[in-house]
Amino acid sequence: MNQPIIDVQSLTFTYERTAVLEDIHFTVREGDFLGLVGPNGSGKTTLLKCMLGLLKPDHGNIKLFGQDIRKFKDWHRIGFVSQKASSFNTGFPASVYEVVASGLTSKLGLFKKLNHAHHQKVKEAIGAVGLEELTNRNIGELSGGQQQRTFIARALVSDPDLLILDEPTVGVDAQTVQSFYEMLQRLNKGMGITLILVTHDVGTITDKVTHVACLNKHMHFHGNTQEFESLKSSDMSDYYGHSVHVLTHDHHDHGGR
Repeated sequence: MNQPIIDVQSLTFTYERTAVLEDIHFTVREGDFLGLVGPNGSGKTTLLKCMLGLLKPDHGNIKLFGQDIRKFKDWHRIGFVSQKASSFNTGFPASVYEVVASGLTSKLGLFKKLNHAHHQKVKEAIGAVGLEELTNRNIGELSGGQQQRTFIARALVSDPDLLILDEPTVGVDAQTVQSFYEMLQRLNKGMGITLILVTHDVGTITDKVTHVACLNKHMHFHGNTQEFESLKSSDMSDYYGHSVHVLTHDHHDHGGR
């Protein structure tokens, strides 16, 4: 069985005496592509911040790559992409190449020059997200989807084992969302990167991810996509607090995961 990448046990987080997360248990294993879904205000971003060490839970324990998060130091193994496309400063004077190369700063420090191997890494990261033809384009000239691909490449350049994306299609043209998810699927299957994707696109992602977790203060569901699609609409409506319909897709290439 693949090794646990993230193991969350009995996690509870409160904000101003209001419980945001209660008794959360779940495990993400090596090679998983997890879609984390739930209504607005369900605690998804708070859970991510706890897993990234940005928030300290009131109770419970988080392990990253088998190590207690309080002792974990290998943060370069985790890439994070937030909701940047919708709020990005389009006047920022940097090319796609420069933005992606800045992802090496944590490894190199601020003032060290890139060597040949580093330049190759940047090119490979840009290629992985399909932006080779836009390498020298100013990032402010790109579409929202292209900007998000650039930020993903920036996260990829340091060779993370885990990539976490917080609603990356916010601000992305609806026509390009499908190809965006297909690109994430290639990162997961082709490059072996474990992915956690926070999204509202419940139906759209079920033929791309291997697992789904449904969060609304509690972890109401965590299982593979086949189990998720077998849920009744009434179950999902209970989880969300309003009517939700789950779309069904074929899963010919999930390899039974």
